[in-house]
Amino acid sequence: MYHTQEDQREMKPLGPLFVAAYYVAGLITRILHPVRVEGMENLPRSRVLLCPNHSSNWDPVILALILPVNYRLHIMAKEELFRNRLLSWVLPRVGAFPVSRGNTDIQSVKTAIQAIKAGDNLLIFPEGTVIRNGIGSVDGLPAHAKAGVAMIGVRTGAQMVPVFMDGEKRPFHRTRVIFGTPYEPVITGRHGTAEEMQKAADEILRQAYALGGQQIGGAPLCK
Repeated sequence: MYHTQEDQREMKPLGPLFVAAYYVAGLITRILHPVRVEGMENLPRSRVLLCPNHSSNWDPVILALILPVNYRLHIMAKEELFRNRLLSWVLPRVGAFPVSRGNTDIQSVKTAIQAIKAGDNLLIFPEGTVIRNGIGSVDGLPAHAKAGVAMIGVRTGAQMVPVFMDGEKRPFHRTRVIFGTPYEPVITGRHGTAEEMQKAADEILRQAYALGGQQIGGAPLCK
């Protein structure tokens, strides 16, 4: 396992509401969607940027609940969720913050960077949308990575970890979550070029799918 100085400090849960939600939702979710976890030993304790493929709306819930309660995971979530009055109150208290998809959201980028620099961990789906049959549910485009995930990883020095999540989340059927080893992008200069950011984002997404034996978008890898 990879270690940093932050690994040695005591990590506390995000707050009492998160702890309550973690155990209550965790019990329900483990019944509905039992999970087989692989590669947890690859996961650093802090300043981690988790980069999973996005196959279901259940993904962030399942992923957050298989991690330790004190993992301090922040989640970049679509802004539409925050239009609900109840969710707009609950979500920030369990680590989620809104991002406007389809354009550059400076505030969400700042929030993401602050979370990692504070020693916490962050979840971003590189594809930015749920992928069904290889196509993005929001943009209608073939599955692809957005460069922003690499930009945040590089600017914060986060340990970028690819994560594979099984596509179909059928109730009462076991699903897989596989953590890979941290990926370090190769860049020039302090922040790298736009081309390097896109290449790094593409690679972290490729690695995530490859953990599950798939190509980007979900098709099986050729043997």
